[in-house]
Parts: sequence; structure tokens; C-alpha cells
Amino acid sequence: MADQKRLLIVGVGSIGERHLRCFQSTGRVAVSICELNADLREKIGKQYQVEKQYVNLDSALSDPHDCAVIATPAHLHIAMSKQAVEAGLDLFIEKPLSTNFEGIDELQALLQETRRKAAVAYVYRAHPALAAMKADLDSGKFGKPVQLIVVSGQNFPTYRPAYRDIYYKSRELGGGAVQDALTHSMNAGEYLVGPVDALVADFSHQVLEGVDVEDTVHVITRQGSVLGNFSLNQHQPANESAITVVCERGMLRFEYQNSWYRWITEPESEWQIGFHENLERDTLFQRQANAFLDYLEDLCPPLCSFEDGVQTLAVNLSILNSVEKQSWIEPADFISS
Repeated sequence: MADQKRLLIVGVGSIGERHLRCFQSTGRVAVSICELNADLREKIGKQYQVEKQYVNLDSALSDPHDCAVIATPAHLHIAMSKQAVEAGLDLFIEKPLSTNFEGIDELQALLQETRRKAAVAYVYRAHPALAAMKADLDSGKFGKPVQLIVVSGQNFPTYRPAYRDIYYKSRELGGGAVQDALTHSMNAGEYLVGPVDALVADFSHQVLEGVDVEDTVHVITRQGSVLGNFSLNQHQPANESAITVVCERGMLRFEYQNSWYRWITEPESEWQIGFHENLERDTLFQRQANAFLDYLEDLCPPLCSFEDGVQTLAVNLSILNSVEKQSWIEPADFISS
């Protein structure tokens, strides 16, 4: 199709492959891939019938593209994003935005100077049940939010059996529970009730074999007038995630595994369904892909803006810093430093 965007997927590991598959499913892009690993590049290119394949970013950017998905390990995101923007591309950057703040200001300035667009791939924001919950929160009918409770867990080896051999084993590469999994919960919590002003955290390596990064995390937050607490592990049998917001006149709960949001306002009453939709495995990523393309066409704002991604990066680093210092940390200190 003549109006298709020319999309470059940079990195076609597990998440890059999913983005490739889901962007292709929109029918709105012509996809090419960039992957250093020759065997993986050939395998994915053949599986998804990708005609244009590149061995490195320099060669990829020597050909014309409109936008790029940056799906390499997190410590490479900013440098690759800057290179893509300098080549005139809009960006969809996989979470977390980075593992530190090096180069963030330069990339922000470059985006403003070139008027290129950028969004960050926090996929919870593509969930229609969570969006419905936020809309009801923002309507004010439940009163002011006062408490946020987020509880998540899954058996990570079941879903990522190669976790010992990939970025996950190294915090410097974006590994560990804080940057790999909890970051989704932190971003979703900020989406619902506002940014984290201060936090205190604890974590430990408890169960996962073959790595020594944290697999269990607890965080207490202050988010404006809201008191928050987050709990996550990557070794329990059940795959579940629940986000509860207690308000002055009721409470609302999103359950990822059930694809619903429910609410209740009176003691001893029944939970009411606010939204429920059965989703297929790729549905959220397909919605996310379409939302990014809509954003490029000025049809809507990004699901997760670059600035929101910067805020969640500051939260990630604050959690790591809090455990090291055993104290409360303010994420704004990372952004302003």
C-alpha cells in the first residue's frame, strides 16, 4: 500500500519479534529488520517474510525509513534512538527507556529540535479495561483516590525459559525484577493516580536459579495525596496482576489475568463489572502498534509519552537507589540532576 509507513525493527529477540508480528498485523506498515545475530536475523526474516534485513543500524539507516522500534537491551536504547532521530525517524522505544539518565537530555533536545515523535512501549496502557478504569477514576464519581495497591507475580522461567542467558541476568543490561517486570506496574500506577513523588523499597533474590539479580520486590510510594504499595515476584505458580485504587466513595480493581476492571461502592455489596473483554495473546500489542501509528498521524496522543517513560525510568532508578541507601528517595532528583 502506498500510504504504509516504512518501519524498522531494531532487535528481533523475544519482544522485537512480537512487535514485528503485531505491527505487521495492522496492515499499515512495510517492515524491515536490523539484527546483529545472523542466525536469528535469517530465521525471523524467513518466518515473517521480511525482504529488507540489515546487519547493523548504520546500514539500516542508510536506506529510507519513517519510524523505528528500538527493541534492543535497555542500555542501548538511548544511543540507538539518537542515531535514528538524526536519520529523520520517529521512535517507539521498548521499556524501560534506559538503565540510567546518560544521554536522556540530549535525546529530548534532539526530538524537540527535529520535531520527531517518540513513545515508550508500556503495554498495560493499551489494555481497554485499564483505560476504562482510568476514565472512571478521572470522572470523579468515586471521589478522590487515596490508596493504590498493586500485587503481581508469575513463574518467570515458564514464560522466559532462557532468562539465565539473556539481559535479565544483568542489572546493567536492564535485568532484574525492578527493570524487567515491576516497571510495568509502576508505570501503570502512575498512569492511574499520578507520578511517584517519593518511595522506599526493599528487594532480594529469593528463588530463581542461575541468576543473582532480585526476583522479589516491595515498594511503598507517595503519589500526591495517594499512598501506594507495590509487591511483585517472578517465581510464584500463578500468573496474575491486580491493581486496586481505593477512593473516598468506593474502590476500583483491574485484573490483568481476567481482562476486567470491577468496582464496588457499598459494604457487603456485589462487585460491578466496569469493563470485560476476552483478549487474545497478541491483542494488547496489536492495539499498542495501532495506537503508535495513530499518534504518528496526529489522531491521538501517545499511550505512553517519552516524558512519562522518563518519569518511570526515574522511579526504576529510585527503587534501586533506595535499597542501596535504605532510605526514602525522590525520583525528581534523578530527572533534575
